[in-house]
Amino acid sequence: MTKAMPSDIRETASPRGKDTRFVIIGSGISGVLMAIKLLERGYRDIVILEKAGRMGGTWRDNVYPGVACDVAAHLYSYSFARNPWWNSRYAKGADIWAYYHGVARHYGVLPLIRYYAEVLSAEFGEGLWQVTTRDGDVFTADVVIAAAGRLHRPVMPEIEGLDSFAGALFHTARWDQTIELADKRVGVIGTGSSATQIVTALAGKVERLSLFQRTAQWVFPVKDTPNSWWTKLRFWLSKRRWDDYYRQLRGETEARGKAATSTVEGRAARDQVCHDALAGIRDPELRAKLTPDYDVGCKRLVFSDGYYEAVQHPSVDVVVDPIARVVREGVVTESGKLHELDVLALATGFDAHAYIRPMQVTGEGGVTLDEVWRDLPLSYRSIAIPHMPNFLMINGPYSPGGTSSVVGIAEAQVDYILQLIDRIVEQQVQIVPREEPARAWLDGIRAKARDSVWGNGGCQSWYLDKTGTPTLDTSTLSELQEQLAEVQWDHFVERPR
Repeated sequence: MTKAMPSDIRETASPRGKDTRFVIIGSGISGVLMAIKLLERGYRDIVILEKAGRMGGTWRDNVYPGVACDVAAHLYSYSFARNPWWNSRYAKGADIWAYYHGVARHYGVLPLIRYYAEVLSAEFGEGLWQVTTRDGDVFTADVVIAAAGRLHRPVMPEIEGLDSFAGALFHTARWDQTIELADKRVGVIGTGSSATQIVTALAGKVERLSLFQRTAQWVFPVKDTPNSWWTKLRFWLSKRRWDDYYRQLRGETEARGKAATSTVEGRAARDQVCHDALAGIRDPELRAKLTPDYDVGCKRLVFSDGYYEAVQHPSVDVVVDPIARVVREGVVTESGKLHELDVLALATGFDAHAYIRPMQVTGEGGVTLDEVWRDLPLSYRSIAIPHMPNFLMINGPYSPGGTSSVVGIAEAQVDYILQLIDRIVEQQVQIVPREEPARAWLDGIRAKARDSVWGNGGCQSWYLDKTGTPTLDTSTLSELQEQLAEVQWDHFVERPR
């Protein structure tokens, strides 16, 4: 990774503010970003609590065959830390982890991380937060920032006999890299992005690959074109060229994302690309299996550079007969057929509605997060929670999704958080959002989401809450940046610390 570009954020904290104590929960992309921006502002009393033994979040946990990001690599980078050396348009998981680890090292974040420090609770009292880890360590903080991410708690499927399987069995986020797969019969349960990447990587490289599909996915074909040494050199030599390319990628991503909130006519061009790709399946029976019965984009689109080619390989079997149970030898489907397997990978996703839970959070007056979130995960702009003073979130409930790179979204939210922190420090106050504007904001977000393809596209997805409403802000990154440019201070209560 090339040397990161210096940030233009100046140290704005007052001398007294330098004593402000910060606890950041999570050392993934958002946690590292928050720490960098605090360090640049002159704060030094910062600790990052990480439940695992390495930093990295998603790109630490996911090491399955073919793991990669479906957002273009140059866009999936911090805007202030250019990396001209990406090997291809879409970066592989290991390269992404190396990039963020390199940025964290360059900016002095690594020494701030406490590993194996899973947070069990955070309790507010007498103007301070007490954050307790599983080992019993307690960290006192003036400000807590939750940066745990949304997709970090794997969901295990409820399938009869799962524990009886004699072969290797694991969730894709817990992939066992010690297993040699070449001579194995491999089963994959699920058809989301992880499953499609695994199938694309393993087709023709294992003895047999069985994909157990409950729901077909729409696939948007992309080309993972390699970056030549000359392309990399030009990006390294010219910041202008890099910036132009970054803006181009951002525009393309926002245009695709905006289709989710457009009319059917507005989505037509994007949808046609997916229909044309599906029409390329030669076998009509297989094509029928892979044809979704809902609108394009209702579920998160799968972006792939070879999935449809992979499922047509003679060694790949797409199984649509529902799973009845798992036995010692493999998977039995409802027709009674036994699919003998040596390895069973569960590409069954994550609990996208857990957010910072199961951590227990207790705010002012003993009000708990479970109480505030009893009906819906109430927050103000996905960043602050009523009754939780100086407790802030990155990529919290109802953050934008599917319309932009999560990195850009995190940067916009962190810029907003810094405005709140400046006020907390300079005025020596506790800040907490009022319930009324928080509920008004949430009602508006939910209404817009219901009118999107995520809400009316005729599918069930992890985007939806228990009421069937998408838990996403449909705003593009440009719209989000405009919304978060200035704080509406009358939407907050301020009290002396």
